[in-house]
Amino acid sequence: MKTVIVGIGGMTNSGKTTLTQGLQPLLPHCSVIAQDDFFKPVSEVAVDENGFRQYDVIDALDMEAMMKRVYSWVQDPEGFQTSVQDHAIAILCDDQDGADDVHVLIVEGFLLYNYKPLEEVFNRRYFLTVPYEECKRRRSTRIYEPPDPPGYFDGHVWPMYLQNRSEMQEVAKNIVYLDGTKAEEDILSQVYNDIKRELEKLMELVFMNV
Repeated sequence: MKTVIVGIGGMTNSGKTTLTQGLQPLLPHCSVIAQDDFFKPVSEVAVDENGFRQYDVIDALDMEAMMKRVYSWVQDPEGFQTSVQDHAIAILCDDQDGADDVHVLIVEGFLLYNYKPLEEVFNRRYFLTVPYEECKRRRSTRIYEPPDPPGYFDGHVWPMYLQNRSEMQEVAKNIVYLDGTKAEEDILSQVYNDIKRELEKLMELVFMNV
């Protein structure tokens, strides 16, 4: 069995979930793990001197639980919840034998590459960015629980993004940066074609070993 783990990272409201939802039905036996599912309870999230909950830091996430979820997929991709649309096998592999042995995991989140144990599992790494003004505009249209207090974006979200990105660049390698202001279909096409090439390389190895 051949496996590929893809990271879809990026700043808040950059299009991570949209891209992930577009990719999943196109990829063979594709599962998704979302980092947002691993936030700690609000009572365990630190508060700074301005009264802002520190959600944009790695300590706000239960990364041990997240890694257990990732490792459970690594150990048994077939037993993991998979995409119900696996028609991409024919597109990627031209119906050749061995296609069913390829499984893909997409891990989506805003701090994927700042946590070394997680960063090390990826075969492909992507990171979506948008300019400050666009990011702030998009954030203002979203409803969060708990809701963003006044000044939260400029007082916590944006400064932490800049800090996290700087730290990420020291830890992670081979990140493909994506312009989140481009058309959704263009971003999807770029990433899909890149992953497709990665899968085709895997399939060549499969057939060589048959």
